[in-house]
Amino acid sequence: MSVVINTNYAATVASNNLASSNASLQRSLNRLSSGSKIVNPSDDAGGLAVSMKFSAAAKRSGAASANIGNAVSFLQTQDGVLKVSGKVLDRMSELKTLYSDPTKNSDDLANYDAEFTQLQSELSSLAGEKFNGKSLFGASQTVQVSEDGNQTVALSSKDLASSTAGVGVLTDTAASADLGAVSLSEITDAIQSVATMRATNGAEQSRLGFASEVLTVNKANLEAANSRITDVDVAEESTQLARWNILVQSGTAMLSQANQSAQVALRLIG
Repeated sequence: MSVVINTNYAATVASNNLASSNASLQRSLNRLSSGSKIVNPSDDAGGLAVSMKFSAAAKRSGAASANIGNAVSFLQTQDGVLKVSGKVLDRMSELKTLYSDPTKNSDDLANYDAEFTQLQSELSSLAGEKFNGKSLFGASQTVQVSEDGNQTVALSSKDLASSTAGVGVLTDTAASADLGAVSLSEITDAIQSVATMRATNGAEQSRLGFASEVLTVNKANLEAANSRITDVDVAEESTQLARWNILVQSGTAMLSQANQSAQVALRLIG
């Protein structure tokens, strides 16, 4: 190889190698310090796009799971009111039976009527209960149970004040001002209506529980898939860091040697 002064090819190659090794070293440092394989979009443009979709889907899954939890709380509150309503109706049926006793005088019957009237008012009050400002016994509601919104669960309407449900007859004091105006079959029909409402409520809670379980599993899988794209393998990257660190040090030393090699020409001139 010719001995030249103007062009130091060895130093140029050593400089290029050093620059490349140093860039890789900085990339490893950035990955390890951030914990992410994708520090810049250019590191993996396609992977970044997929990661953003997975991350958004996982967050939506978490939000949908929270919504399901709130819906379950709504149903639990509703069931609590229905449970009390059932107890009120049980007492009403008991009062009706006692009221039918022929040995009771008018004062006794008036006392039973007084309690019955109070129970009617309590039933009416229970029918107006709310959860976070939303009526517990109103129109049906729909709960989203998937992150993409394609899966929903309908919470059926349960109306304690409805005459068709049997309970409304008992809360209408104008039509049933005393026990004498109410038949036992009307009370038992109301009890059956409340029992059906509670059974429906329980079925809806059961379905929401399974829907929540699916969301939890899906969210974990989305996070795992996203991790494989974005999270750095510390063991592997630390190995690469050691490699690039050695190459930078050796490259620096070789560049220094290459810069000194041109001095051989001075000996020939001298």
